[in-house]
Amino acid sequence: MKSPWIPRALRIAPELDASVRPGPVRTKSALLINPFYPKDPHASYGKHVLTPSLALTSIAGATPADWDVSYWDENLLQGPPPWEPFPEVVGISVHLTFADRAYALAAWYRERGAKVVLGGLHVLSCPEEAAPHADALAIGEGVQVWPEILRDVEAGALRDVYRGSYRRPYRDDPPPRRDLIPRRSFLTTTSLIATRGCHNRCGFCYLATNGLTMPYQVRDVQQVVDEFRADGQPYAVFIDNNLGSRPEYLRSLCLALRPLGVIWSAAVTIDVTDDPSLVREMALAGCTGVFVGFESLAGANLVEANKKTPSPADYARRVAVLHDHGIQVNGSFVLGFDHDRKDVFERTVAWIEDARLECATFHILTPYPGTPLFRSMESEGRLLHQDWSLYDTSHAVFRPRHMTPEELEEGYAWCYDRLFSHGSIWRRRPQDWRAVPPYLAMSYLYKKSNRIWHQLIRHRLTGPAWRPLVELTRQRHLRFRRRLEQTTLANNRPMAGSVVSAGV
Repeated sequence: MKSPWIPRALRIAPELDASVRPGPVRTKSALLINPFYPKDPHASYGKHVLTPSLALTSIAGATPADWDVSYWDENLLQGPPPWEPFPEVVGISVHLTFADRAYALAAWYRERGAKVVLGGLHVLSCPEEAAPHADALAIGEGVQVWPEILRDVEAGALRDVYRGSYRRPYRDDPPPRRDLIPRRSFLTTTSLIATRGCHNRCGFCYLATNGLTMPYQVRDVQQVVDEFRADGQPYAVFIDNNLGSRPEYLRSLCLALRPLGVIWSAAVTIDVTDDPSLVREMALAGCTGVFVGFESLAGANLVEANKKTPSPADYARRVAVLHDHGIQVNGSFVLGFDHDRKDVFERTVAWIEDARLECATFHILTPYPGTPLFRSMESEGRLLHQDWSLYDTSHAVFRPRHMTPEELEEGYAWCYDRLFSHGSIWRRRPQDWRAVPPYLAMSYLYKKSNRIWHQLIRHRLTGPAWRPLVELTRQRHLRFRRRLEQTTLANNRPMAGSVVSAGV
């Protein structure tokens, strides 16, 4: 299958100029960098600018008041990170798919006199690999150790390794510095996290990384509401691994969000539909979309992955519960499990169309280092290589049981090609005619506009392009909520429509 068109700016990182000779280091100044990573040509290029990551803005929020801090995201296509004035400390987030880019950035700044701190999941899982590229490693919860790192820099006593614990009460963390984010570059700058952790520990998930202990914690509901209100956006994305892990907490959060008149989306597991009254509270609070990790339609795959979930045979009924409350569903599916054969691609897409999922996200099964899946694949000799740049869930990096790696990659590409086709978009349209126009607008702007997305990103037009649709959706959803308050599902089943769900 021919690979889709992708502009150079989304494939290749901006060049780091070796001839640059900056002025003296500016003391008590820190630069936080989110490194560039190549984009998947099969998925939507817009997924990278729906909402900013909270990781580095949360680190910025923990910066001592007497330090200057700035933030740079290379994926916003504004070029390489700045170097005037030259920062004393550079903090870089490291994920395995862009580890090489993170190390290149680290070398560039270290050669010119900055102290470089590396953190992130890849540093946790592969500290020996990361150590030579940094002056210090932040392993675990970086928000806790960042102030200590900066004070040690001031004292000339920087240590090699700092360790933060995810056991400290999450409510004690300072709010993120959203003022550092270019608001025009994202659909919304209000990315929120109310809970940390998940009641599942799937063998392929990064939460199962060896050494990562993340007990489920929640923030005070009022903290979350205050952050939402303070950012002044009509739409927020909750980036929690599973906002519904504790149903009673989610219900309390919904009751507090309801008076704001805003809309939001979140990742949940499909068992949130165990209690339709909770789904109703979500809708009345402004939930317009959910990201659901179905992962597989084969129960045997889910059992082997240690995923606690209702039976796949009941998935469609549960999706209907969400749809009945005007909540769109973005389903996540992993391809290449040991019980998958070559028919998995057509079966999965056919089910998505039958269930009228508004969107779906596909991933090739990828054994992240430090996870049970990685250890299993390594012991069986099934890993093809350890080129981390290809561990991006769009490349086959292992030998599947019942197909070749090439067939797995081709099937993955076919799923996106089919999902983004005019026919599939139309077949999955909402049953209520009032929701069809905004659904089509969302689908075509998000899924069928890859040839213009890099221009929207480069010229910081993502926000201006999306916000009229977001506001229209919010107004429609307010009207929908008033109808929902006055009806029961037995008598009326109105549909609301939405903007893009979280995590697509």
